[in-house]
Amino acid sequence: MTIDTKDLLNSILASFDRMSYIKSDEVPTIDLYMDQVTTFMDERLKKSTRYQGEEKLMTKTMINNYAKNDVIPPPVRKKYNKEHILVLIMVYYFKSILQISDIKELMDPIIAKFFDNRNGFAIEDVYDEIFANMDEDIARVRDEIVADYNSAMTSFEDAPDQDKDYLKLYSFVCKLGCDVFVRKLLIEKIVDSLREQSEAAEPKTGKSKDKDNKYDVNVEKKNKK
Repeated sequence: MTIDTKDLLNSILASFDRMSYIKSDEVPTIDLYMDQVTTFMDERLKKSTRYQGEEKLMTKTMINNYAKNDVIPPPVRKKYNKEHILVLIMVYYFKSILQISDIKELMDPIIAKFFDNRNGFAIEDVYDEIFANMDEDIARVRDEIVADYNSAMTSFEDAPDQDKDYLKLYSFVCKLGCDVFVRKLLIEKIVDSLREQSEAAEPKTGKSKDKDNKYDVNVEKKNKK
């Protein structure tokens, strides 16, 4: 199997140049209905999808479930304001790697302290701080990917010639996968620690973790259909 891994890497790196995020001052200041919210998210974040224009980034079902299960604040008279959308964008970046209950655990303190906070630090301030260094973060990840690629291209030198290209590519994918696995595991450990602290500080509600996990699986399956 012959694979031009250099062209593949260049294609990947070129996609980094097209990556963008929504700045807070680009979010509409008027309240939006559901259809307007999903349209806005699709138009502004489509470059981050695998199949551009062929998949919905945020469906009505997803957003309704987030609001119903307190992942995001509920809409006001069926409308979502600027802060709702900023929270949804942050949820969007988490939803591909974390369970819904984990996202809720992370977002609960943010929403409780800063959502609709008119007299001090607000959701927009949190959002701006998080995304302030996005370009630098992307550049750092790009450099790490190049380093992983160069390392992978030195592997399997003793393999059969006809298999070297694919094995080197496989090595590259494994290096990328290891990075994703370790970072995801670290995030989950942090979330578990937050959950333990929250449960220790509050009286038992009788709500089981099994119920939470069942919700996570069912919602994700439904959203993927």
